Amino acid sequence: MILGIITMSTFNNSTETSNDTDLIIESDVIMPSKVSRPGCEEDDRCYIPSQIVIEHGKQVIWINEDSAFHSVTSGFYGEPTELFDSGHLNPYQSFSFTFDEIGIYDYYCTLHPWMDGQVIVE
Repeated sequence: MILGIITMSTFNNSTETSNDTDLIIESDVIMPSKVSRPGCEEDDRCYIPSQIVIEHGKQVIWINEDSAFHSVTSGFYGEPTELFDSGHLNPYQSFSFTFDEIGIYDYYCTLHPWMDGQVIVE
């Protein structure tokens, strides 16, 4: 689980800290800063981690820590599977999905075709 402290007003899946404006977001996968530009795929840092292994029935939480919009969409760029789609995530917004079936689930960012990742459910 990745923890980050951020300052915003509303989030999905967030827990408030003692400061009213700081939130701790627990996430499994982050979209770090500057991945809206090509190049993050060269050193596999578009989604961190780009591949995650979980047990079936578990939830994965993604958080956009970039200043650009991103998405988490099942399938491959140009070939979505329609299993899950976060829509456009604002900076520091999160998205979660529970994986009930064993399998390998590829995903990508609809806005940045070089961004892709994978969830392996055992």
